[in-house]
Amino acid sequence: MFYGTPAWDPWLIVAQILCLQCLYYLSLGVFLTFLVGTRVSRLSLVYFFDYAAVTTSTVTGWCVIASFLLSSLAGAGIMLYLIERYRKCLDFSATVYIIHLFICIIYGGWPSSTIWWVLNGTGVAVMTLLGEYLCKNRDLQEIPITRLRSNDQLDEFPDHSYEIS
Repeated sequence: MFYGTPAWDPWLIVAQILCLQCLYYLSLGVFLTFLVGTRVSRLSLVYFFDYAAVTTSTVTGWCVIASFLLSSLAGAGIMLYLIERYRKCLDFSATVYIIHLFICIIYGGWPSSTIWWVLNGTGVAVMTLLGEYLCKNRDLQEIPITRLRSNDQLDEFPDHSYEIS
């Protein structure tokens, strides 16, 4: 994909934020289902949005931490396909975690756990740095140049030379 002068398209930005946020929570839900859902009788939104679920004192808390870290890795992969520009990775990953902070405040109050803040700071860093790395590597790949016509097409459409009489 070639990029010209960047045009500010607010609808595209909002759509990218919504898609990234939804896919982040979808991946978090998948990881929580596999890691935490096998340990608890009922999986609920507490594990998504309550800071008290993020703890190092229980095995379930460690599974919640692992789920959040794995979803930040998945978020970096999502940004590779959704955002595509390495210069925008910090903006979009910070937006995901700021929206997550607001939802957590609404759901369970201000997060007072140091572990929660360290986990989310690490998640922003992992999502940003890995997303930038992946997007930059894609930008630096060689552009494949293919011929417009292959040999098969040449046989189907022979070149006729016209004579002027």
